[in-house]
Amino acid sequence: MHRAWFVAAVTFVTIIGAAAFRSLPGLLIDPLHQEFGWSRGTIGAAVSVNLALYGLTAPFAAALMDRFGIRKVVAVALTVIAIGSGLTVWMTAAWQLLLCWGLLVGLGSGSMALAFAATVTNRWFTTRRGLVSGILTAASASGQLIFLPLLSWMVEAYDWRPAAVTVALAALAVVPFVWLLLRDHPADVGQRPYGAEEFVPKPAPVTGAARRTLAVLGSAVRTGPFWLLAGTFAICGASTNGLVQTHFVPAAHDHGMPVTAAASLLAVVGVFDVVGTIASGWFTDRFEPRRLLAVYYALRGVSLLFLPMLLGPSVHPPMIFFIVFYGLDWVATVPPTLALCREHYGEDSAIVFGWVLASHQVGAALVAFLGGVARDVFGSYDIVWYAAGTLCAAAALMALVIRRRPAVPVLAAA
Repeated sequence: MHRAWFVAAVTFVTIIGAAAFRSLPGLLIDPLHQEFGWSRGTIGAAVSVNLALYGLTAPFAAALMDRFGIRKVVAVALTVIAIGSGLTVWMTAAWQLLLCWGLLVGLGSGSMALAFAATVTNRWFTTRRGLVSGILTAASASGQLIFLPLLSWMVEAYDWRPAAVTVALAALAVVPFVWLLLRDHPADVGQRPYGAEEFVPKPAPVTGAARRTLAVLGSAVRTGPFWLLAGTFAICGASTNGLVQTHFVPAAHDHGMPVTAAASLLAVVGVFDVVGTIASGWFTDRFEPRRLLAVYYALRGVSLLFLPMLLGPSVHPPMIFFIVFYGLDWVATVPPTLALCREHYGEDSAIVFGWVLASHQVGAALVAFLGGVARDVFGSYDIVWYAAGTLCAAAALMALVIRRRPAVPVLAAA
């Protein structure tokens, strides 16, 4: 087996361990509201800061990996996540939630974002990139699958604090794996990237990470595909991390469903997300990415429009169908979006994808906050589901108008 697959496996395990923090925000809304009296809008604001920093940190993290190496950046990020999550057990004011969960966990998780998976894929693979990016994207869903039922049981049976400590310990437990097993580049072990015909020397560290990140952004914003990719991915984040992952559990609880049952449904989303994302990576290697994105967003929008009619005190077959369907489409958008970044931006694609991911998280942050505000104002989440479904329809149309990059003509030999 080529060493690249071993590195991909280590990366998969690392993302799973760090994914525990992704499972917790939706479980904290009701307990924090009951214990401290904070409004759902206030709690949603902390989640919003977390999600925004998760995205805005990603492009800088990709550049830092080019400067200091993957191992160092990821190890530090996991430690910051552990510190931020661990400190929440002593908080007594809302600003402390913003500092610990919003700022610290947001910065740490941003360095563990999908730009990490993009960097590993770009360095270690020249073929099967769509499949590998799908597998690594699915790792986050696998982490949700592992941790969400456990964390929801802890919150229900004991308190939210043991769940926060579990997140911190999970992040710390992965650090030794990263430091001992992960390698920055195929040249470190004397191998070629998977599928490459020639040996690729390890590039020199790239200095000026922040300057390079901003320069790549300055170049990308002058192109139409960047804005279309950023816009569609913002809607992707709004309809997944910002809405369903953050507000599905409290919305289901509003309709009388037990928290553990709602959390288990989200875990099932994680199961089928693994299948859907890996399948999407396989499709991306074979079909037109723009058309795949249009289909994914259109189907997601239709499913969200039906969700308010499905919520109830018990789990019934139509709800299970929604969960399976939504799980298959959860982050299936990542492999084709990453493929389009590679197509248009080449060597800078990981950093460009980091900025596209930033838009994903800004969209998620806005809906995480506005969803809580809507619940406080209207007493229901229905209007948010309908708005998200409409946005997904717009994203499908935006994906279809992304232009193809013209092929470089091959000149015949004289």
